[in-house]
Amino acid sequence: MVFVDLRDVRELKREGGIPGAFHCPRGLLEFWIDPESPYHHAVFAEPKEFIFFCNLGWRSALAADIAQQMGLKTCHIDGGFKAWKALGGEVAQGKK
Repeated sequence: MVFVDLRDVRELKREGGIPGAFHCPRGLLEFWIDPESPYHHAVFAEPKEFIFFCNLGWRSALAADIAQQMGLKTCHIDGGFKAWKALGGEVAQGKK
């Protein structure tokens, strides 16, 4: 499985993230998933489950739905990164 961090780079730097997560700003997701796009990222061609997250879970809920429509196996973290931290999930520090 691949964790996909949809947050803005400023959120990532300020708050940190899930260790090993792949960063994909939400506005670029469809371009990075589409194999016909010049912006395609190979990670999205891997036969894995993609776990999307954002800060509160709203962007990731929509992203997981559209990515599933595009052929990926997906889910998202309900409550987002905030919930991950509240439940004691590991956090990699952001770059200042």
